[in-house]
Amino acid sequence: MAEMSDSNLAKTTVIQQAIASCCGAIITSLFVTPLDVIKTRLQAQSNPFYKGKCFVYSNGLMDHICVCDNGDSKAWYKKPGHFKGMLDAFVKITQREGVKSLWSGLPPTLIMALPTTVIYFTCYDQLSEALKSRLGKDDEHIPILAGSLSRFGSVTIVSPLELIRTRMQFRKFSYKQLYLCISSEVASDGWLSLWRGWSSTVLRDVPFSAMYWYNYEHFKKILCKELGTHEPTFFIAFASGAASGSIASVITLPFDVVKTHRQTELWECETLKSAGIIPRLFKVAPACAIMISTYEYGKSFFSHLNGKMSQHP
Repeated sequence: MAEMSDSNLAKTTVIQQAIASCCGAIITSLFVTPLDVIKTRLQAQSNPFYKGKCFVYSNGLMDHICVCDNGDSKAWYKKPGHFKGMLDAFVKITQREGVKSLWSGLPPTLIMALPTTVIYFTCYDQLSEALKSRLGKDDEHIPILAGSLSRFGSVTIVSPLELIRTRMQFRKFSYKQLYLCISSEVASDGWLSLWRGWSSTVLRDVPFSAMYWYNYEHFKKILCKELGTHEPTFFIAFASGAASGSIASVITLPFDVVKTHRQTELWECETLKSAGIIPRLFKVAPACAIMISTYEYGKSFFSHLNGKMSQHP
């Protein structure tokens, strides 16, 4: 993100923000997923998977509950490896199974993660602009309000879809069977039954988003001032994202434990334990840093492009 004067910048459109967030989401998942694949393979090695067992799969954008297949020894998480650690696992998986194996299980999870991320980041920017026009652009409550509301909305939209995805995997339903199952459940328990597990997700994600965006905007403003730039460089966005993501993940760790327990409890199966500050930081900090820096870079690209187009119609 090259430094430019404010006069050469133009606001980005909703479509451009959506494209920037989608590109950022894909790049984030490509960088972060291999870490989680290796973690899962190491866990499966020390604690073998059996039918019905759940594990949490993270692509850097969302946590997904995955249910082990019925005795499928060909599943990527059941392949033997005899790994001695993360580096050893990385080398052996790459050599024996090919580089593509580092992204095992990624495509199905992106069906949920990409729309959620696009909704989340686009809504944040739109809400921020709306609140700035009402409260003033320097109001410190704007990141908290915009972050909370955008996360609340994205979680509410995607929660039923994630529940359906997990149920299809768990019960091996056809689409017709799934429709009949959901229809009977809605008839007996009401539409709110589709949002089971929603409260625990909101309990973690909304406070996380409020703290994340508040700290991100604060750190970004400080670094921009220190470096004398009008807009955040890639480094500023990366550093601010990593720092704010780390702070938010540590503070919301208890909520993360509750959410994971609640999600796996719905499927009456045991989950592999990965709770703890270090594993959570190892996952969240790089994901936040990569996502926000690529998103800001994308917005900066479109902003510069819009500015040039307005000068040379």
